[in-house]
Amino acid sequence: MSGVIRLTFVSTNPGKAREVREILAPYGIRVHWRRRRLPEPQADDLSTVVRSKLAAVKDIPGNVLVEDSGLFIDSLAGFPGVYSAHFLSAWGFGPMLELLRRRARDAEFRAAAGLRVGSRTRIFTGTVRGTIAPRARGTAGFGYDPIFVPHGWTKTFAQVPPAAKNRLSHRSRAVRKVGEYLARRTTTS
Repeated sequence: MSGVIRLTFVSTNPGKAREVREILAPYGIRVHWRRRRLPEPQADDLSTVVRSKLAAVKDIPGNVLVEDSGLFIDSLAGFPGVYSAHFLSAWGFGPMLELLRRRARDAEFRAAAGLRVGSRTRIFTGTVRGTIAPRARGTAGFGYDPIFVPHGWTKTFAQVPPAAKNRLSHRSRAVRKVGEYLARRTTTS
């Protein structure tokens, strides 16, 4: 088997779809974005959420990818974690930055990418450590990008071009593992 690998990425987030396309392009993977709201059960870990999302896309043929990510702040016992998207849409950055005024700002972005190939599923993870900025900075990216500063950087993810973010981000680390896996499968088939 050779040529282009086709993959359907299911998400409501156009920013994630753009990132996934850019990250997988070097692997010869053509990504089709399918906008669909997927269930996000209350769970303690991203892998459980991703498994639920994979179960909800059984009707989509071919290679299918779903993803979930979260911001885990050490001094808040991992909050907002798996509730990151819900918290941000309900409250924005203000309450979180207020909570962190007198607390340590160490945090970790985590991502879980769930891949279904035929009847098999695999979950790939990626993390990046950093700190929470005292205020939002930058206009690129989406979600928590304006307040997350990766270790070794002075800028937030939202202050750098997408290509720079995609070299380091939690999502890129998980999705690159998907690309490597699919590329290996293609060369050994």
